[in-house]
Amino acid sequence: QVQLVESGGGLVQAGGSLRLSCAASGRTISTYAMGWFRQAPGKDRSFVAAISLIGGEPLYADSVKGRFTISINNANNTAYLQMNSLKPEDTAVYYCTADQIFLHIVSARADYWGQGTQVTVSS
Repeated sequence: QVQLVESGGGLVQAGGSLRLSCAASGRTISTYAMGWFRQAPGKDRSFVAAISLIGGEPLYADSVKGRFTISINNANNTAYLQMNSLKPEDTAVYYCTADQIFLHIVSARADYWGQGTQVTVSS
């Protein structure tokens, strides 16, 4: 079992930055893929970014490419999502996810999900 706890959300003005953290516990994440999804009010949950811990380039949704960066610190079992140049349309609850199979992350079929953290971007 893996427990995921997100933090770092909040209110920010358009053009600002936030860094979300996802602390994993219960099992080392060194063999897992990690990812982020988001869900805006009235919309379905959508893919944001994913990273495989066995190599390869991170994957990003087109809407965040060039603005968001996903990373992982294996030393403290924490994944991050650095969000720059934020836009009002980035407003959503952001969820961290983990799975041993990268494609499960991308297709929203991951085994483990956090409870989410709210990000609100004002115009």
